[in-house]
Amino acid sequence: MQDLLTSGWIVDAILVLMAAEATLLLALWLIAGRGIRPIPLLANLAAGGSLLLALRSALTGGSSSTLAVFLLLSLAAHVLDLICRWAVRLRAPL
Repeated sequence: MQDLLTSGWIVDAILVLMAAEATLLLALWLIAGRGIRPIPLLANLAAGGSLLLALRSALTGGSSSTLAVFLLLSLAAHVLDLICRWAVRLRAPL
């Protein structure tokens, strides 16, 4: 178990699952027009993915600047996700 964490392999496996999730949800949207709109979906997954990459960097001894870049990317994606959610909320009737 320790090797899974220190090698970062567990993070890679989670990122692959997230990519599969994104593919399925985007296909659902494109084929059936149902589900989560693409921009909010990708913003949400990008925020989580960036946090996972920051975790991988920390676990594998990456540089602090690499860690900072992933955290900043996560912040930017999170802000985009919030903007998308507020935009939907403002258009919805009370």
